[in-house]
Order: sequence, then structure tokens, then C-alpha cells
Amino acid sequence: MSNEIKNPKKRRKLISYANGRSLEEINGTVKVPKNIGFWKTLFMYSGPGALVAVGYMDPGNWSTSITGGQNFQYMLMSIILISSLIAMLLQYMAAKLGIVSQMDLAQAIRARTSRALGIVLWILTELAIMATDIAEVIGAAIALYLLFHIPLVVAVFITVFDVLLLLLLTKIGFRKIEAIVVCLIMVILVVFVYQVALSNPSWGAVFGGLIPTTKAFATTPTVGGMTPLSGSLGIIGATVMPHNLYLHSAVSQTRKINHDDEEDVARTVRFSTWDSNIQLSFAFVVNALLLVMGVAVFKTGAVQDPSFFGLFHALNDTSTLSNGILIGVAKTGILSTLFAVALLASGQNSTITGTLTGQVIMEGFVHMRMPLWARRLITRLISVVPVLICVMLTSGKGSIQEHEALNNLMNNSQVFLAFALPFSMVPLLMMTDSRVEMGDRFKNSWIVRILGWISVIFLTYLNLTGLPDSIAAFFGENASAAEISMAHDIAYVLIVAVLALLAWTVIELYKGNKRYEIELAEKANAKEAA
Repeated sequence: MSNEIKNPKKRRKLISYANGRSLEEINGTVKVPKNIGFWKTLFMYSGPGALVAVGYMDPGNWSTSITGGQNFQYMLMSIILISSLIAMLLQYMAAKLGIVSQMDLAQAIRARTSRALGIVLWILTELAIMATDIAEVIGAAIALYLLFHIPLVVAVFITVFDVLLLLLLTKIGFRKIEAIVVCLIMVILVVFVYQVALSNPSWGAVFGGLIPTTKAFATTPTVGGMTPLSGSLGIIGATVMPHNLYLHSAVSQTRKINHDDEEDVARTVRFSTWDSNIQLSFAFVVNALLLVMGVAVFKTGAVQDPSFFGLFHALNDTSTLSNGILIGVAKTGILSTLFAVALLASGQNSTITGTLTGQVIMEGFVHMRMPLWARRLITRLISVVPVLICVMLTSGKGSIQEHEALNNLMNNSQVFLAFALPFSMVPLLMMTDSRVEMGDRFKNSWIVRILGWISVIFLTYLNLTGLPDSIAAFFGENASAAEISMAHDIAYVLIVAVLALLAWTVIELYKGNKRYEIELAEKANAKEAA
């Protein structure tokens, strides 16, 4: 079977019913020969991990990491490391669920829960995807503005036409899509390696920052409006994203597997884990380099504007840079240009993965399918609206206000990720812990189970703890006491709603799993009787 994404006539309808295999057009389309050696086999399985890693280095990560470095030196390096290790654990379980159960995470949840809960979880996850899409719109539009001096309003509309890129990619085959994503990741990596290498950072301090300390979660001091705790929450929130778990459980099924051969399934799980961990290691390096940039490329406290505009201009401003080599290179304009190129590459990468994830959750939760181009066009147009409103409302107030408004919109939109994250992590752990779902061989080991639940509780607690301040941020930096009190009241109501919805999800999953266990037992008894 070809590994092209096909568009059969029966899928010409804009919306059609879907209750088949996850991402059916590409499911099981990449054949992997046996007995070809470790490195060749790893190469054949490499690709899905890159699609997932993109979400860990999207534009939403950039300002949090660079600003964290500016404000607290290398203290938050350990947070990037912890986030990356948790991501590796969660993505391993997501890939394993897809490979072993032959269902993506959305399908697996829906198969165990009611239609009503499925619709609620679909809407919640769609909001999280749109929040990340807003960051991509802002990042890509700003990159076009900085590189080509295209007015921001026009640049925002241009981002809508990345749907044409997606149409092209659907014609060339999934392995080529994976290759393009890897190439764009390498562009981002090379840009930041080059800039950090020129800055000659203190590598002893860099590696020392990888050792976790309680100072990273302290509420004092406040530097540039950021505390170590808020900086840590920003990095964690921008790193571990719910849609990556849905995506990985789907794209891990693109390799052709003989599910009657347990060894073939085990081989796929093993090499998919290698692929995921290698690609997420690249994402860790990129995020670490961003933080190092904040410390070593710029003078301490030199970056007053942490937005993409501010970082671009700081890389052009010799007074903000830390040493003579950087200053000499900055005069050529190459540092700022490379930064904008990396920003554009990051936005385009996220376009591909965001669209695939949207299709996964729509098919899985509500059993509806749309052509990828149509889905991309609709979600991008929705995401463009708040960005356009933000640009138009601030266009007459000067560039500084416009830049701050866009930066605040991007950061504030990420609050939806805090809502959606528990509803992907908890079901993922419950199902991969289960012998019914995974079998004795592939269910989580006791160490993975313990680390998984610690990670889930830790991330959920941090996200919900940071929610009051996240809601307060919508009122701006000069919010009144009454507005802050209102924001906290809203946050507490939302926290109760999230916990209640999470309890509903857990109860339905537990009951659904028990039903499935009984069905399997009845089938086994009927087979023995026959």
C-alpha cells in the first residue's frame, strides 16, 4: 500500500461520518522491513517523534524561556529538564496506547465514555488547540513582518494561506511530511546553536542549573513582573501540551504492524520510544538554548520587551549584547534575521501538527471527519479573529502598545491548556496501566506507573495553582484590587468545574473498562465452549 495521503471519492463531502482507524488515510501505510539492523530500523521508525517534538518548541515556548533566563539566570534550567523528562514519559505511553490498542487516545476515551462526555472533552481539547494556534498565528505574522516588512494585518491574513502548504503536503506522502518537519526542526536548532556558541556562555553554570532546587518554585523575588514560580509555570505550561498526546497515539500507528505477532508489536513500541525520546531530546536542547540566550546572549536585564519584536530588535541592538563577537555579528543583521527565520519555521511546523491533531480528536470524540484543508481553514480563521481584533485596537496607540498586546494575547491564550491537560493525562495513565487495554506484556511497569501518577498530579496541581494569576493577567499589569479579586473568584469556580469534570471522566472510564473486561471474558468463554 502506498504511503500517500489519499483522498477517495467517498470523502469529498465536507463533513462525513468517521468511526474507523485513526487517521485512516495514513494508518499502517509505512512498511518497515524486518532484519535490517538497528540503525536502519530506527531510521524507518523515525518521524512521528518529530511531529510530536514540534509542539515542545513552538512559539509559545520562546518568550517564557528567554525571559526566564534574563530574570533568573540558569535557575529555571532544571524546570526545562523536568518538563522534558515528563514529556518523554507521557509520549511513550501515548505511542504505546496507539500501537497496542490500535486506537488513538480520543478513540479510546470515547469507546469507554458517553456521547455527552465525548462532546464536552472534544470542545475542551479544540479550545486548547486553538490557543496554540493563536500563538502560531502571532509568531508567523510577526516573522513575516520582521523579515519582509509586511504590515501586521496583512501578515495575519497571509497566515491563513498556509492551508495551501497543507494541501501540497497531503499529496506527497507521510514520510516526506516527516522529513520536512525534521528539516524545519534542524533549522531552528542550528540558528540557536550558532547564536549561543557566539555568546560563549559559562557551561559550568549551565550544567549546574540542571540540578533542581526549591528556589525554582519560590514566590520571591519578583523580577520584571515574574517570580521563579510564575516563570516555572510558564515554562511547564508551554512545554507539556495535551494535543501532543492525542497526536502521538495516532501517528504512532502509521507503521504497518502485524498485530497477531506480539514480537512485531513489541518492536514497534521499542523503536517508536527511541524515536520519541531522540526527537524530544532535540526539543529539550532548543528550549535550553533559548534560556541560555536570555542569560548569555543579552546583558542581564537588557531585554525590556520580551515579545518577539523586542527580542528581534535586541539582537540588532549592540548595547544589549554581552560580548564583542556578538556585537560584531549583530552589526550585519544576521542574528536578528536568523531569529525571525527560526520563528517562521516554528510556526509552519506547528501548522502541520495542529491540523492532524484536530482531525484526530474530531474523529475520535464525535466521529466526524473533514478534509484536512477545510479543517485547517476553519480553525485558522477562528484563531485569526482575536489576533486581528488585538492588532486593530492597538494600531493607533503606537508600536509598543501593539507589541505588548500581542504578547499578552499569546500568553493569556495558553490558559486553556491548563484546563485540557488533565483530561488527556489521566485517561492515558488509566488505560496504559490496565491489563484489559494493554495486556500483561505492554501494561505500564510499576516504576512507569508511579512516575506517571507523580507527574500527572504534579502538573495538574501546578496548572490549577497558577490559574488565579493566569485569569488575573487578562485584566493587564495594572489591574485593580477588585479586578484581581474577581479573577481569583472566577479561577476558583473554574478549578471546581475542572475537578468535577475530571471526576466524571474517571468514573465513566472506570465503568467502561469494567464493561470491556466482562465482554472480553464472555468472548473467551464462548470461544472455549465452541
